[in-house]
Amino acid sequence: MRISPRIDRIQAPPITEVKSWIAGRSFPADKPLIDLCQAVPSYPPPEELAAYLKTTLDDPLTYKYSPDEGIPEVRNEVCALYGRHYGGICEPAQLCLTIGASQAFWLAMACLCEPGDEVIVQLPAYFDHPMGLAALGVRPVFAPFSAADRGLPDLDTLEALITPKTKALLLVTPSNPTGAVIPPQQAEALFDLAQRHGIALVLDETYNTFIGARPHRLFERDNWADHFVHIASFGKTFALTGLRCGALMADRRLIEQALKIQDSMVVCQPRVTQLALAYGCRHLDDWVAANARMMNTRHAAFKEQFNAAGLDFELTASGSFFAWVKHPWPDMTGRQAAKRLADDANLICLPGETFGPGLDGYLRLALGNIVMEEIPEAVTRFRDL
Repeated sequence: MRISPRIDRIQAPPITEVKSWIAGRSFPADKPLIDLCQAVPSYPPPEELAAYLKTTLDDPLTYKYSPDEGIPEVRNEVCALYGRHYGGICEPAQLCLTIGASQAFWLAMACLCEPGDEVIVQLPAYFDHPMGLAALGVRPVFAPFSAADRGLPDLDTLEALITPKTKALLLVTPSNPTGAVIPPQQAEALFDLAQRHGIALVLDETYNTFIGARPHRLFERDNWADHFVHIASFGKTFALTGLRCGALMADRRLIEQALKIQDSMVVCQPRVTQLALAYGCRHLDDWVAANARMMNTRHAAFKEQFNAAGLDFELTASGSFFAWVKHPWPDMTGRQAAKRLADDANLICLPGETFGPGLDGYLRLALGNIVMEEIPEAVTRFRDL
């Protein structure tokens, strides 16, 4: 059977690859596996959310389709949440509930781009984004990574990359993989840049609730939907990663077009996921804020201990969920360095090159997986290599 060469050239899913290195291995009690590979919260959803979902399981409606864009009451709750978290206005007609942030990204790119178009992607890039663009036949144009700037974008560099084929600027804030947060004033400048060139500013803000402050004020602009596309994930916010809980927010015309793809792809977000989302929006503001504080405390502890340990590894950038580390082996790729950590330290993380070209010297550590008590042991394993 012939496979499309375009698809064949896309890299394999990095997390699946790394976890295959340890498949079937047993780990001694005195040196168990430390998983810094996949970014999931180390804690479950609150008991009251789980208890609420149990009450919905006897309702036949739970197992039915919903409207493609989502249950109206749930979309209202999401808009209310955004009003509290961001200020400004997002109307339900500007919102489509999706199967995680990844599907929201696909909907956005499929609506904005034709095969052969270009999207400017800031390095290091969340690996699913170049993979998805390549599958759609869209060319990612990479803005280079600057260690001195912690991977944050440079507006002059971005503007110099814009061509008549450019349809969007694509950035992730807080960054996956560096954890760095685009400052609100820079988000405003990025919007202005997109507006000047008649293109879209697409921000994947999967980890927005872990910043501890309002991420930006773009939703307060009367014309935000003219050039801003927001990709959301509530899986991290409410610890619902397995329920695949995301959203796309954009101009209502783009949402109308996205629903054509939604209907042919998944029809709708599962109703049980929507019920969990609505419950979280109504009841869990304080729980979410407490977890954000906990994650920022965990990050501060990791950063302090990592930097104080005299390691050969360099902490280049970090945030509440991620650390971007330069490894000390110039003759090794990131994949080889990550494999050495898996084999010799019983610690898994992701190679830098999976986040874009020229990043072989780096590793991504996912801090969401570990608890405070595991940090000293993780740092010790880096020191002992």
